[in-house]
Amino acid sequence: MTVYAAQGDPRRSMALLWGARDPGRRPGPKQGLSVELIVATAVAVADEQGMAALSMRAVAERLGRTAMALYTYVPGKNELVDLMYDRVHAELPAEYGLGDGWRAAMAAWADDLWDFHLRHPWTLQVSQARPILGPYEYRALETSVRILRESGLPAPALRRHISALHHFVRGAARTAAEARLATAATGLAEDEWWYARSAAFEEVVPDFTDRFPVLSWMESERAFQMADETAPYLEQEAREAFTAGLAALLDGVEAASAGRGGP
Repeated sequence: MTVYAAQGDPRRSMALLWGARDPGRRPGPKQGLSVELIVATAVAVADEQGMAALSMRAVAERLGRTAMALYTYVPGKNELVDLMYDRVHAELPAEYGLGDGWRAAMAAWADDLWDFHLRHPWTLQVSQARPILGPYEYRALETSVRILRESGLPAPALRRHISALHHFVRGAARTAAEARLATAATGLAEDEWWYARSAAFEEVVPDFTDRFPVLSWMESERAFQMADETAPYLEQEAREAFTAGLAALLDGVEAASAGRGGP
């Protein structure tokens, strides 16, 4: 399920995001509600039940209100998603120490972004094709650019490398998040899924080793052995790929900044 944000009324959405006066706000009776409370409640719904369960009605029921009471504060679900996505980005640190260099700070930033997406896996369903253009989203981008600027890259190359790092962390976190959610979504634990298919696989592909010799070699070299056999395999693999891939990307940044690779 992919959600395209920034689909609501532009003026009202931007006013709500940036704390300006909402030009479409209708005065109504005091009901003990606020935009902040509605957004926080919506985030809790999405964290617990996923984006598919999010609706104005679901948020209103959790608040003990009617959906109509919410529309006085938030025009609709489109604007609510914008607000949710931006507000959770406030959790990300705005500053990183550079005493150990930009690379250490960039690694810490990537770790924090990984943890952020796993706390709020629904954020991975919000498409990056249409940015929210909210203050906390901009602050998160400003923070990452401020760190990588210390590498000495010129602005065009800096933009490309920042984009690559953001896409990489998001992609790796998506795999880990899906691994965590798979059991609840399918009703089948990961080890049960593998055992059931392994038995059938051996029956239908008895010549696997001959057809895929390199993969079979990797298996014989224990390449697919994880450190913790009790934890979900795909989540561990995603974390290992995240660590290795991040190191490779930062190596590339260092090479580019030294003039050995890339413009």
